[in-house]
Amino acid sequence: VRQQLYQHYIPWWENFPLYQHYQSFFNQNQWMNPPPPHVNPKHRIKPNETTEITHSPSALPTVEPTVIKYHEAYPGNYHFIIDNTEVCKNKTPSLVLLVPVAPNNVVARDAIRQTWGKENLVQGKVVITLFMLGLSGGSDAEQQEEKLKEENLQHHDLIQSDFMDTYRNLTIKTMVIMDWLATRCRTAAYAMKVDSDMFLNIDNLVIMLQKPDIPKVNYLTGLLMWNKPVIRSKKSKWYVPEEMYPDPEYPTYPLGMGYVFSNDLPEKFVEVSKSTRPFNIEDAYIGMCMKNLGLTPTSPPNSYQFQVYNPGYDRCEYSKIITYILDSPEELVKYWTDLKKPGPPC
Repeated sequence: VRQQLYQHYIPWWENFPLYQHYQSFFNQNQWMNPPPPHVNPKHRIKPNETTEITHSPSALPTVEPTVIKYHEAYPGNYHFIIDNTEVCKNKTPSLVLLVPVAPNNVVARDAIRQTWGKENLVQGKVVITLFMLGLSGGSDAEQQEEKLKEENLQHHDLIQSDFMDTYRNLTIKTMVIMDWLATRCRTAAYAMKVDSDMFLNIDNLVIMLQKPDIPKVNYLTGLLMWNKPVIRSKKSKWYVPEEMYPDPEYPTYPLGMGYVFSNDLPEKFVEVSKSTRPFNIEDAYIGMCMKNLGLTPTSPPNSYQFQVYNPGYDRCEYSKIITYILDSPEELVKYWTDLKKPGPPC
């Protein structure tokens, strides 16, 4: 059945009740050039399963057995249902850290709040950490939403938008982050999209951003991916069909675990997304937005500082880097506590 759906996803989509409305919408608004691609076959319908169909920086139609929710690509079509608009008004941040995280992953949020997320003055610079969430799914969605409201009343650090929070919706999550920065936090100098499973040496990051040769506009950096081929295997979770992205390679892009950018870029990303063919690999999509803006990501001053995985914790090593991917929130708290203890790390 899965293979049949893969083989026939284009005819299925064209028979979908909203197909003609969808085409008409984009023809009227001319958001997509070339015309909008067909639905990613990963977003197939299964019995009794909520499915988000994505072919843009967003997940588009959400199909349930009896209910259809229709979402367009442009992040401005989504609405913030939990927000903290005052955080950039009360302070002028030098750096905003925005963490995409699942609504029910309070353990990860609490670990960040105990570690690098609690640092609001770093090297003399104001730093703000916020968490970006979508909507919960499942039968306990309403109860989960109430818990999130209570959590935000306590910490004032949640931003929630009305898209379904799933792995295949990471591109919309990223574009909503950009939309929030462009509309709620223009005063910040820099921002970082950083995953919730990251160890972030915030001191080293702020030191890097204070270097005199770091650009203040059109700047995007991180662990750069060069000439990466598009995965066409339907067995891969990173599969992208040619209808969605025809080129064999992605443009240069920073790995999605954590990338840093000057805060003039979010507004430009949102604007260029109107005319950038969307696909479901969020970090590569940011690279495509940069390309369509006539810009290229920049290698960090010290590429060594943006690490992916490490074979084991070493205090001296962690004192020198900016990022590492961890296995658990417990590791984050443990390593951070050890790094911050008195005495030289090396």
